[in-house]
Amino acid sequence: MSSEQTTTGPEAEPTPSSEPTPAAEAVAEPAPAAEPAPAAEAVTEPAPLPEPAPSPDVAPEPVPVPETVPVPAAAPSSEASPWAAPPAPPKDRRALRAALRWTAAVAVFAAVGAGVAYGITVPERTDIPGLSTEGDGRWTFPQLSQPALPAGAPLPQGPDNKDGTHYAQLTGLLLPAPQGAKADDAVKADKDGTVPVDSFLEEYAPEAREKLKTSLEWDGLRQIVGRGWTTPDGTRTRVYLLRFHSSGFVDAFKGCDTNAQLNGVSALDLDDVWSKAKNTQMNSTTLDFPGAANFDGTDLSVYQEMKPVTGEEQTKVGCLRTGDVLGMVIQSRKGDVAPVPFHQTVIMQSQLLG
Repeated sequence: MSSEQTTTGPEAEPTPSSEPTPAAEAVAEPAPAAEPAPAAEAVTEPAPLPEPAPSPDVAPEPVPVPETVPVPAAAPSSEASPWAAPPAPPKDRRALRAALRWTAAVAVFAAVGAGVAYGITVPERTDIPGLSTEGDGRWTFPQLSQPALPAGAPLPQGPDNKDGTHYAQLTGLLLPAPQGAKADDAVKADKDGTVPVDSFLEEYAPEAREKLKTSLEWDGLRQIVGRGWTTPDGTRTRVYLLRFHSSGFVDAFKGCDTNAQLNGVSALDLDDVWSKAKNTQMNSTTLDFPGAANFDGTDLSVYQEMKPVTGEEQTKVGCLRTGDVLGMVIQSRKGDVAPVPFHQTVIMQSQLLG
């Protein structure tokens, strides 16, 4: 009968001994068959076994290695464990990297901002919404708005106003002066903007005034308003609005056509610049005859002084007939009248009347 032994160390064969131990004698002597000895008594107090000799074929149990062994950054070692974490960068290097990242970000935003500014200043103004006016000498006018109508009054171009009568206050339909302009006393208007007939007739040659005055008295003139200004380039502008009793009297007035005898002007002819540009600027407008156009319900004619001009100034005239109102835009300038601001003034006054 063999005995079972449990040990914590590795099992090894015991060395044979010449002298039997008490345990060995107990194991060797057969027990009576009727009453066998319990197996537990044979192993309750086993004799101490000799320590087994280390066998060269059995490798020693490996010693567990810590998961992470931090290595001081100041003293790196070439024999460091391969499982050790990489040394942490110094604080000053982390701050340097952060500063470099922020510097790069600022540089990117600065480059983008510079690109946007370059894109706004370089292309043509017509390519940018809100900046469609080219730098071609146009004037900057205040925001235009038509005056309020009396209660129940129709619009000048309304379907229930066949004659195109203007019921709004006439001075409210007068074009304001552009920015940077100074008031011109050549237009002798009262405090309410009304211009006396004799003051208006000073725009004509002395020999033509008497006939025009009689025509205005018999052709149903009701009121004349006017405004004048001078811009820094020396251009003098006078704008007049003449209100008649009906549109028929407007057509009968002969003081705004090629035969008009303006003061200091030899003769008038069609504005050649206007005639060349009208097909592109007014391609949707019905043209009645060269130099005239039905612009938003306004019969518009543009004339210029024929060359050689009389004196040092050139004069251009715009005539606008809409309903019961006749508008006149007169510009004079030493040398030549710039076509762009002149046409701009004529069109904007036409829009107010329409």
